[in-house]
Amino acid sequence: MTRPSRLLTVLRAVVTALLVLSGSIAVPILCRFFYYLHIGPLGLVEQTGLSADQIRQAYNEMMDFCIGRTEVFSAGVLPFSESGRDHFADVGVLFRLDLAILTGSLAAWLLLWFLGRRTRRVPARLLGHGPGFWAAVGLGAVFLIIGALAALDFDRAFVLFHTVFFPGKTNWVFDWRTDPIILLLPQSFFRNCALLILGVLLLWCGALVALDLRTRRKHRIPSA
Repeated sequence: MTRPSRLLTVLRAVVTALLVLSGSIAVPILCRFFYYLHIGPLGLVEQTGLSADQIRQAYNEMMDFCIGRTEVFSAGVLPFSESGRDHFADVGVLFRLDLAILTGSLAAWLLLWFLGRRTRRVPARLLGHGPGFWAAVGLGAVFLIIGALAALDFDRAFVLFHTVFFPGKTNWVFDWRTDPIILLLPQSFFRNCALLILGVLLLWCGALVALDLRTRRKHRIPSA
């Protein structure tokens, strides 16, 4: 006979939230095709004088450095400054941290599931809802608010983001003459990355809520 556990509910909710959040952020990091789709619409070939292949090469080499595939920074045929390279090194720390959280939270979720099976414990349904519901509601509410505020003034949100995550540094303010790779990364691309992350996150949250409600109706599980 299984026994409901409130502690397991809390742990599963936290781990699920981390998994959904880090997984959503990882999508534009790992899916390079998303960047390729912007080359034409943003007019990057016309603005830079580079071919589409050269632009993809510069982006791929930059991303390889940021996710730790190579320790040497390069940007295709484009030159770069020491300051610019240092900023991408800082970006790489955040990217690799997100991927580490994604891997760790997935491992933790599987471990909690395995331990629950071994000890015959299941997450208690707090107020009639399981851990997936609470993870989704918490994440969804927070990021809907963040998304709404960013939509009001994305330029300010962009600056605030860099101020928070790169405290005391100004090397994220690029001079295109010394770091022309910034011409390949217009602010509109970062805005679309933010929209992609928010969209994937809300999609997962909606799926978790729907699954929880379906489970509740199917089994008519009372509140804990």
